[in-house]
Parts: sequence; C-alpha cells; structure tokens
Amino acid sequence: MFMKTITARSLIEKDKDLLTLLKGKAGYLPSQHIELAVLQGIVHSRVSLLESQIQPASLDLRLGRKAYRIQCSFLPENDTVEERLKDLMLYEVDLTGDGGILEKGAIYLVPLLEELELPPGISGLTNPKSSTGRLDIFTRIIADRCHRFDEIPEGYKGKIYLEVIPRSFPVRVCENLSLNQLRIISGHSPDLGKQGLEPCYRKNPILFDANGFAIPFDKVKIDMGLYVGVELAEKPIVAYKAKTNSSVIDLRKVNHYDPLDFWEPIAKPKNNRLILEPESFYIMMSKERIRIPPHLLAEMVAYEPNSGELRTHYAGFFDPGFGWHEGADLNEGTYAVMEVRPHDVPFMVEDGQTFCRLKFEKVLEVPEKVYGSNIHSHYQNQGLTLSKYFQNL
Repeated sequence: MFMKTITARSLIEKDKDLLTLLKGKAGYLPSQHIELAVLQGIVHSRVSLLESQIQPASLDLRLGRKAYRIQCSFLPENDTVEERLKDLMLYEVDLTGDGGILEKGAIYLVPLLEELELPPGISGLTNPKSSTGRLDIFTRIIADRCHRFDEIPEGYKGKIYLEVIPRSFPVRVCENLSLNQLRIISGHSPDLGKQGLEPCYRKNPILFDANGFAIPFDKVKIDMGLYVGVELAEKPIVAYKAKTNSSVIDLRKVNHYDPLDFWEPIAKPKNNRLILEPESFYIMMSKERIRIPPHLLAEMVAYEPNSGELRTHYAGFFDPGFGWHEGADLNEGTYAVMEVRPHDVPFMVEDGQTFCRLKFEKVLEVPEKVYGSNIHSHYQNQGLTLSKYFQNL
C-alpha cells in the first residue's frame, strides 16, 4: 500500500518557522504544528515519516529493526541508554520482515526510528496507544541521561527507546509498528483546574449520561479534573478478563482474532458489585460518556493510591475531538474503556463507583485533524470495546 510521507505541504507552509509561531505560547502542539516540527527536523528519522503517523495532538512512534531482551528495567540518569544496554542485554530479536515474538512477562528495549532535536522551550510527553494498553502491553519511553520515564526534557537531542513488557499475551511485532505516541509541548502547560475547566464545561459539556444527556457542571465530581465512575449495571457484559494462557497475537492483523480465545466475558453481577482478582487484567467501561472539545485534550490518571490498590488506564490519553459529534443534541459522547489491574489483594468495585480522574490541558489551536471517523479513528463510538486486533462480538 502506498503511504504518503510528510512532504505534501507547499513551500509557503514549509517556510513557516515553528518557533516563531510558538513564541510566547504555552500548550500542546496540534497536528498542523507537529507536521511543521517534522518538516523542520525537530522530529526526524532515517526512514521517512508518514502522514498517517500524525494524530490530532500527537505523533505515532515506530519500532526500529531490533528489540533487545534485557535483565531488568532501568533509567539512565548518568549515562546513555546504549551504555547501560551493554551490561543488561541478554539477546537480540530481529524485527525486520515478519518480525519477532516478544514473550509474556519478559522485558525488551527497542530503539525507535524517530529521533528528536528539541529546541529550548520545547519538551515532550509520551504514552501508549489505546490498542497497546488494551492488550496489557506495558510500554514506556526512555531517553539518554533522563531520570523519568515518558518525559522528554526541553532541548533534548538524540535517540529515544521504548521499553516493552507484554503482561498477558505473547505478541509478534515488526519494524515500523507503532505502540506509543509523542505529544510535543511549547512552554509549560498546566492542568486546567476547576476555574479553568468550568467555563469550558458550561459552554461544551464533557460528561453525559447513558441516554446522551449532559451532566450539569454542578453535578460532576471535580478536583484537579473530572472524576469518572465504572459501569456494572446497564450492559449484559460488564468486563472482559484476560485468559492466562493463549497463543501469540500478531499486531499486524487487525480485526482478526476471536475474542473468546483470549478473553473471559464477565456478565452483569446480580448485586451490581464485582470482585477483581489481584494481578488479573480487566477491560472495563466508564459509567459516563465523555466528549472532549477540539481545543482540549485529556489524560486519565493511571494510578491513585488513595482510591484503592489497583491501576486503571495504561493508555489514558484522549485526543481532541474524542466523542465529539458536531451539532448533535443527543447520544453525545463516547464511553471510556479502562484497563484495570488490581494489586496485592482482591478488590471490590460497584456500579458508578468513582474509578479514575480526567485531567485537561489546552491545545494551542484546534487541530486540522480531529479525532473521529474522518481520520479513521478506531474507538470514536465505542462501548465495551477490546483492542482493534479482535473481531467484534
């Protein structure tokens, strides 16, 4: 299939200086600015970047030619990644051609095709793609001499690497496959607190009930973001639990696998309560529908110790336009799908229980690409939906 590389902009567009456009502005770069960042070498690669990599407020990152099986995870605070890799590598996995298999529970490090040359004042954040999180593949970015995962400091120049740990299923991956995405930030973009979020919410409500009616701002739970509950009462199937033994999932094959070979459906409990087993992996759904206006993006906080011994949402980034249907009065918003893993002890949840928090930040401009059917987004109208590699039940 012919894939368009990022060369289609006119000379006038190429001659626009991104740093001049961003001067004095704080926020996340929209798709059109990300394209300029690529054209001007802020993000570059030995292999041409593709138009399809650019999402509304992020850039898909691609696996390189090799994966390295390593002894343990690490952060190279005082070294380059390659220097640490010499001591920790066990063996290589070739990802060219048909790719290679990453075993369940093993830790791999993959040099990515993309490299960065961030100017002062420009930084990056990364997160797993939704399809990655829903397969229980734990991924995070590592960069040279950085002391935190998934954070690229301003002015960083060099390679970036992806740590990959398949938790529930062995997977086959290959060069050019995207498991993670990069958001680029100009300046410091603080979370919208209640005062910043309230006027946005009142103008364009964000949470809706199951019938598509907006939940008034005065009725939502808000504290450094919006709180969302879990659905356990309205649907015949309320969750999917990953089976402990299964075959390899080839991540080149979309809408291919029978879900029942890999997942155990969990029926609606009689008392609207469900006990989650420790270290098991579940796919669950939000009680509320969510609609993200095109000028905002949202991130679902992955883990809050005070809310219980469980982690929710490995891939908790919501693009501008998620659940947005221009001009519609009813059936607004889209359910959020949550990846859930309890830790240490069995944990009971009940219908509507507060489960996770959405924090919001601004995009510098409304993206030219907005999440939805126009850019073939997979999860715009989802219910309790498994990763794109599985057939619909």
